[in-house]
Amino acid sequence: MRDSDNGDSQRPGSQSSLKSANQHRVVRALQTSGELTQAEIARRTGLAPATVSNMVKELTAAGMVAVPGGDHPGQRGRAVRLTRRMGLAVGIDFGHRHLTVAVADMAHEVLAEERVELGTGHRAEDGVVQAGALLDAALDRLGCDRKSVLAVGMGLPAPLETDTGEVGGPSILPGWVGVDAAAIASEYLGTAVHVDNDANLGVLAEHMWGAGRGTTDLAYIKLSDGVGAGLVLDGRLYRGRGGTAGEIGHLTLDEFGQVCRCGNRGCLETLVASHVVIGLLAPSRGPDLSIADIVAMAEGGDAACIRVLADTGRHVGVAAASLCNLVNPERLVIGGELALAGELLLGPMREVVGRYAVPSAVRSLDIRVAELGPRAQVLGAVALGLRSALPA
Repeated sequence: MRDSDNGDSQRPGSQSSLKSANQHRVVRALQTSGELTQAEIARRTGLAPATVSNMVKELTAAGMVAVPGGDHPGQRGRAVRLTRRMGLAVGIDFGHRHLTVAVADMAHEVLAEERVELGTGHRAEDGVVQAGALLDAALDRLGCDRKSVLAVGMGLPAPLETDTGEVGGPSILPGWVGVDAAAIASEYLGTAVHVDNDANLGVLAEHMWGAGRGTTDLAYIKLSDGVGAGLVLDGRLYRGRGGTAGEIGHLTLDEFGQVCRCGNRGCLETLVASHVVIGLLAPSRGPDLSIADIVAMAEGGDAACIRVLADTGRHVGVAAASLCNLVNPERLVIGGELALAGELLLGPMREVVGRYAVPSAVRSLDIRVAELGPRAQVLGAVALGLRSALPA
């Protein structure tokens, strides 16, 4: 009879299974949002406030959640968050000339970060080995090891083929083209690694922590040595059928323009990439210019720097207008190195977007600079890891 009772207690609809399901809903809500009050948990899960209060007390007693600053887990106005014992998420960002690794807990708090400079021609295998070394260094600082890692997100400045998992071309990291990045990283690190391009990671980061918080339809344009867009539509990252949605850098603006690395001519990237902007001014302003130098000179009144940044904004505006006509975002966030220019870039860009976009597509559009700066991609990789760690 006891065996029968125990079996019944595990059946769907039993008190035990209902309690387990409710705990699962609370944990998933916290893992999705990082930190919530009990009232917010009740709204997001549909559970009664009293049920949420009981779940929080039980999860706190089990060491799975914490109520920072609160002596009594049942205090409903205080924030609730998952504890570090619930595991860690890792973000790995390969840029054109750098590698960054960050470690976060399930409450979305970044606990450690490591960065090194990379040669632009490095091999994928060598990059993964360096990433593993940085990860071990970060975990060692936290007193943890790789067993604590639930999931890893990794970003590359290149398109990814959805069907094969291979890094496609064109890419500013030629040593990765044709490589199944997720497979080699997963094998070396000993855990599942989820890979996406840097623009998608930028939009994930800005949506979770930055200038895109609170939006459901968000577009993010990264303007650096490479140019790309990331899209969150109806609250979800949009990759497209083949995983190459958002390749705004390869929209043709001048069919008789410079030959692009993709093989076409006059792509947006040939007009606005960081090295192109620097190249326009280097003959008259010196060979060792950076985007930061150009912005500083423009802010100081340098007419040539002001003109080049404004023209760059206008070129981006033409492509952004087409993007807005197609997906009608509520906010457009500009990130990457050129975002340092702020209104020197955004002012001319807004003017052109208003001129070329369908009025209804941009009537309430908010265009602003990204908030996360150079950390956007590694934080996006962390966000990818956090999303992949969500319970089914």
